[in-house]
This record gives sequence, structure tokens and C-alpha cells, in this order.
Amino acid sequence: MGEMHEVDYKIFGDDMQFVEIELDPQEAVVAEAGSMMYMQDGIEMDTIFGDGSNQNKGFLGSLVGAGKRVLTGESLFMTAFHNEVNVKRVVAFAAPIPGKVVPVPLASIGGEIITQKDAFLAAARGVEIGIAFQKKLGAGLFGGEGFIMQRLQGDGMAFVNACGTLIERDLGPNETLRVDTGCLVGLQTSVAYDVQYVGKVKTALFGGEGLFFVRLQGPGRVWLQSLPFSRLASRIYAAAPQTGGRRQGEGSILGSLGNLLDGDG
Repeated sequence: MGEMHEVDYKIFGDDMQFVEIELDPQEAVVAEAGSMMYMQDGIEMDTIFGDGSNQNKGFLGSLVGAGKRVLTGESLFMTAFHNEVNVKRVVAFAAPIPGKVVPVPLASIGGEIITQKDAFLAAARGVEIGIAFQKKLGAGLFGGEGFIMQRLQGDGMAFVNACGTLIERDLGPNETLRVDTGCLVGLQTSVAYDVQYVGKVKTALFGGEGLFFVRLQGPGRVWLQSLPFSRLASRIYAAAPQTGGRRQGEGSILGSLGNLLDGDG
């Protein structure tokens, strides 16, 4: 996986956070393309094939890393930011969703974490961003993230996105937690992950919570988000005038009156 770079960081903001990473001379971080917010003079950018962790393995190693990213729905390329001057410099990355930036010190949690496929934001150079296949058919078909999730490996610092409010929870041995499929951000590899049917036909059809939930079983740490971005996007789309969704949550008379009063009618 190559030598890990140790980085210092600060997280700013409340509901829409960004992370500022301080780089010593010759230190580097890798990030998703388009996530950079600002950077000081002296930091150089390079587009890399894959995640950069297999560069010492030649073109074939880079191709394997890039192929893993394509399987998770990400771009073939990432951006590396490295400090080329003899003093410390900072670079900042902003999350593409409203919510939290989650720092994950991989060295202190076993060197590995599995996340939803679009959760990765940035990491110290040397962290490997790979894929994790779901072992169970049910989890792959109905888990919200398909058969493939992201696997972050190494002993450096990684940063992932969480939409809404974040909660970290440590599950004890055999302790279970049932979670909405879109609310799972990440989990340690020691946590068993499966998807289960809600169990009641009426609840499944009319309860508004979907047909399936995630069943997590400890021991290990899990990261959960209060607002899956897909849920937020669907509400915005449903309310858009272009889709005929104007004021759909209101009664027809009050809704029409409201449209007239605020100029929407």
C-alpha cells in the first residue's frame, strides 16, 4: 500500500462542514475530483490514475486501482495534493452534501473500514480506496448500496461524508441494531452486516419506511447519518414545480390559498 503520510487537520462548520488539512513539506493527500475548496501557494495538484496507492506496482497496479473505483461508481481518476515548499501549507476540502465530515483514524480501528460507495472525501496519501463485495445476496440486492461498497485500508487518516447529523455507536459482542438502509455510513469489518425484510405486509406497503432494513451485529463501531441524501433529493424533486409537486404536503384549499398569497399561483 505504500508509505502513509501523517496529516494534521481541522474541521470547520456545523451543518455544512469542510476539512482543512495541514501538510508538512513533501506530505500529500488524495481526494475526490472537484472536492477542493482552497489551497495555499506551494501546494501542487496532480491527477492520478486510481487512488495512487498502487503507483509503485506500475501501470498494472494503477489499472487495478482505477478498476476498483469504476466498480463503485466513481471516476477513474483522483487528485493528489502535495506540499512542494519547505514550510507547512494547508488545503481544504468541502463535502458535496449538507452534513458532517467524519475523520477516521484507520490505525486506531484495525486499519480498515467499509463505507457506502460515495462516502469518501479525502485521505492521507497511501490509504487504499478499494471495494468490498457483500457476501449475502439479500444485502447486495436490497441494502441500498448494491453488492459493492468502498473499503478504506491503511494506517493513515481518512475523511468521509455523512449527510445530516452523525452518530458513532460501538456495538458490543452480539449486540444488534436495525437501521434504515440509507442511514448507514460505515462500519468496522468486525461488524456483521445483513439486510432483512420488515416482516409485515401492511407495514411494508403503507408504513413509509421501505421493505427492508439493515441489521448490524457487533462487536465493532458503526457510523450512521440522520438524512440519507437520496431521501433529501427525492423530497426536493417531489416538491419541484416542474414535477407538479408544489405544496403537496398541504391540504388542497390551504395549499391553493398559500400559492396565491406568496405569488406562486
